Amino acid sequence: MNIQRKELLVTSFALFSLFFGAGNLLLPPLLGYNAGENWFWVTVGFMITAVVIPIFGILAHARLQGTLYDFGKKVSPTFSLIYCIIIYVIAVAIPSPRTAAATHEIAIHPAFGTSPLLTSAIYFALVLVFVLNRSKILNLIGKFLTPFIVIMLLAVIGIGLSSSSFTTGISQFETPIATGILEGYQTFDAIGAVVVGAVIIISLNFKNMKVSQFESKRKLIRQSGFIAGTGLFIIYAGLISVGAYYGSEIEVNSQLSSDMQRANLLRGISIASLGEFGNTVLSILISLACFTTAIGIVAGTADYFRGVFHKSNSAYVVTAIIACIAGVGVGQLDFNSIVVVAIPVLLCVYPITIVLILLNVLPEKVATPLVFRAVVMVTFICSIPDVVGFISPSEGLKSITEFIPFSQYSLGWVLPALVAFVITSFIQPKTID
Repeated sequence: MNIQRKELLVTSFALFSLFFGAGNLLLPPLLGYNAGENWFWVTVGFMITAVVIPIFGILAHARLQGTLYDFGKKVSPTFSLIYCIIIYVIAVAIPSPRTAAATHEIAIHPAFGTSPLLTSAIYFALVLVFVLNRSKILNLIGKFLTPFIVIMLLAVIGIGLSSSSFTTGISQFETPIATGILEGYQTFDAIGAVVVGAVIIISLNFKNMKVSQFESKRKLIRQSGFIAGTGLFIIYAGLISVGAYYGSEIEVNSQLSSDMQRANLLRGISIASLGEFGNTVLSILISLACFTTAIGIVAGTADYFRGVFHKSNSAYVVTAIIACIAGVGVGQLDFNSIVVVAIPVLLCVYPITIVLILLNVLPEKVATPLVFRAVVMVTFICSIPDVVGFISPSEGLKSITEFIPFSQYSLGWVLPALVAFVITSFIQPKTID
């Protein structure tokens, strides 16, 4: 069955838009601004966790063509169930409300002076309307919203780069690649890959989509993943470079909270690129980018619990309503507070998500259940010092982490996970469980 170009473009655009939300827009420019002359190396690190790993996640979805549960079931059914619940709770409690907080702080409050409660209530009411019209999500986002977002982003980046002086400031980062990797955690793109990838899989099952056969669907998902990944790469690299090259032209008050620094820098770049019209462009851009991501998160969560309750539509509706209510509640926090709360959670969950993605891309004869169990267990154990070190740093903990390579960069899990993979690959039985 030949994949039609229209279906490929619609799916690619929808996938890009479901990825691209608040953090994806606000984080890169300030990262580039602070990286200064080292913006390229920061970009390299950022791409690893914000583009490469998420695309591997989509490739894994194309191979599994199931749900998030399938990502962890080789470890054990119990682990996979707990992992799914944790991921969806995190998605509903952090990145989804964060989209509402960003929309309020940058797009709504400056223009209308409304309260966070009113903004969040209207915002998630609209999200709920879209999520309940489940079969229209892919076409609506892919055909209409995403092309508009991409055009505006490319205009800001293109005009910004062409009008900048191409001078950068001094880097504030001692280890730019490691900084970029950890900043990529904050985009939630790896978690987004396993959550919104399932949304794409289920959307392709609706009658208005022409793709049904396993191999055709697999090809479509893989191709759309690469196209969406290329788009993310271009946009991220563009936003980071614009932030770096405008470092000498836009004054960012370091006394402000991180979220306001991000917002002011992005606003300054937009105005410098597009004039005063840039303020309007920025408001619309952030609102749409955040909105599409929130739709993907809530729909993905509702899809999962619908499956848990034997494809119950009532479970889908109830989950969507609960997710939107939670979004309104957490959305009262400012963007930066949500980012700070997210860091220790991400230091624990993100490494496990990364190894699950990578293992699910590998052939089954290599990534056996034994390999899954060993690598995930080692990753979890070696992530604990990173989490504890962020929450409550101490000299005793420091003496322990000194023996773990890369632990000083909060990446102490990487080498032990690799060693566990190599050892179990050699000692595992020749037959697959």
